[in-house]
Amino acid sequence: MAKRGGFPGGMPGNMANLMKQAQKMQRQMEEQAKEMETKEFSATAGGGAVEATVSGTKKLLKVKLDEEAVDPDDVEMLEDMIVAAVNEAMDKADAESAAGMSRLTGGMGGGMPGLF
Repeated sequence: MAKRGGFPGGMPGNMANLMKQAQKMQRQMEEQAKEMETKEFSATAGGGAVEATVSGTKKLLKVKLDEEAVDPDDVEMLEDMIVAAVNEAMDKADAESAAGMSRLTGGMGGGMPGLF
């Protein structure tokens, strides 16, 4: 007659190792999040006429404008360059964060929110 309880012999030990690994991964993810808080990502648009810098937590830190970019007759072009530079800087921050997560999870998770 089969024993009840599912996995005879050793499952509690394996579960303990799994829990330790999960706790280690959680600590590493917290460390990565703290590290991202200190990083800055910059991008330019318009051949360097506009530069945007964002933090690793995706907060806009600064926008630098070349005098040549400021044309009162073409404000729309300047607005477009600012948006392009900010979006590119945000993309860089996202890519760095995703690469760090992938290193920690070994590619597991597939971007599924709440998995890790």
